[in-house]
Amino acid sequence: GRTDAAAKGILPMAELRQDIRFCTSRDGTQIAYATMGHGPPLVWGPHYLSHLEFDLKSPVWRPWLVELTRHNTLVRYDQRGCGLSDRNVADISYDTYMEDREAVVDAARLDRFALFGISQGAVTSIDYAGRHPERVTHLVLYGGWARGLMKRDPTPEQVRAAHAMLELVELGWGSDNPLYRQLFTSLFIPDATPEQAAWFNEQERTCTTPAMAARIISTYSQFDVTHLAPRVGCPTLVMHLHEDQRVPFEEGQLMARRIPNAHFVPLDGRNHVLLEGSPEFTQMFGELHRFLQSTGGVTTGAT
Repeated sequence: GRTDAAAKGILPMAELRQDIRFCTSRDGTQIAYATMGHGPPLVWGPHYLSHLEFDLKSPVWRPWLVELTRHNTLVRYDQRGCGLSDRNVADISYDTYMEDREAVVDAARLDRFALFGISQGAVTSIDYAGRHPERVTHLVLYGGWARGLMKRDPTPEQVRAAHAMLELVELGWGSDNPLYRQLFTSLFIPDATPEQAAWFNEQERTCTTPAMAARIISTYSQFDVTHLAPRVGCPTLVMHLHEDQRVPFEEGQLMARRIPNAHFVPLDGRNHVLLEGSPEFTQMFGELHRFLQSTGGVTTGAT
């Protein structure tokens, strides 16, 4: 029989297994993707702080994987330049990000599926859902945005701060001293325990090179899909923290207003990456599970 821990959804490491494969994007870039869990497919839109292997061991990300595989087969991938995908890539652009997602979905032989986008992953998730109404049955967005920092009419001070942060990424993320990375960790998970913070600091160094991280952050800051959001026709759930230290609450509201009939759920808390055991972690995943099940998300399937 199942242990008490397994019954609560806290699976031992050996029971949380994934199948890692590689597919080729349109320009020849190798993209690593993983499938895990059982049930209807749920595709997790990527962000630059990912590493398919490292995430499975992380006290920050592993609880997310437990929750996202509770009722679903989770398909996730490392975006180009990150994790197990090709690191040394010349083209980092909106079009290549969309082509990479197409390649993963095709390689995983998915027909109809739910789509989950967090943070910067919300951008391409919104666009993909609008382009493929025949494939995306449900869209869940957490802590995301439809327009990058440079598309939000930033003040001169905000622009200077953004450029300074990019320089810190390039100079400090490869260092043995975690001081530089701790600045970013404090923005993503200000309430982290020392163990969680140490893992997240290491994640920043492990997931990509300092130069690539800076390129990705800079590139995403120029994206704007607010004009594409009205094309989304599937049931959509948008969740955002009131005190998110990384993405302003107003950006979550903007997404929800632009997507027709989107259901918006404000959450208390300030950790951009939700931490297991926090009330907002429990609430967010409770909302996600109810949304997918009550709107038929557990009836989708793969080819």
